[in-house]
Amino acid sequence: MINDLMNDVSRVLCTQQQLKAEVKRLGIEISRDYEGRQPILVSVLKGAFVFMADLVREITVPCTIDFMSVSSYGSSTESSGRVKIIKDLDTNIENRDVIIVEDILDSGVTLSKLIELLKSRNPSSLAVCTLFDKPDRRKAYVAVDYRGITVPDEFVVGYGLDYDEKYRNLPDLCVLKPEIYTK
Repeated sequence: MINDLMNDVSRVLCTQQQLKAEVKRLGIEISRDYEGRQPILVSVLKGAFVFMADLVREITVPCTIDFMSVSSYGSSTESSGRVKIIKDLDTNIENRDVIIVEDILDSGVTLSKLIELLKSRNPSSLAVCTLFDKPDRRKAYVAVDYRGITVPDEFVVGYGLDYDEKYRNLPDLCVLKPEIYTK
């Protein structure tokens, strides 16, 4: 039950209503910038699936979607620095306008490697959209075209973000109690 999960949370950072408003704003910006084009949105699984679902419903230009699964965390809270592709794209992105849809930009290590990989596939353009940005943890530079909410250097869960595959179904963005992930 959600109530049981909330027992592990120290506080709510962003409510469902705040998240909805931010996703709407990002959808409006993307729609304006891609007027007359048909971008492909690439969701980085698993965390970005909730954001991606809400974002595509706010985009008013024709778009397609695809998914990639990459990892540098495993069940840890720290990036290993090694990026592993678990699921690659099903779509050829050559000469396409690509928007990477990411849940949270943390160290930037995984996303910077993903950007390199996708650029090597010769898209017409490549943009990055992240709902959450945690700049205090940045280790690799990533240019962000569409940035949502800046979050503090705390372990956040909910709205698709997890700890050890749990908490993704929390409707708000929440700070996880440190005793949960330091056991």
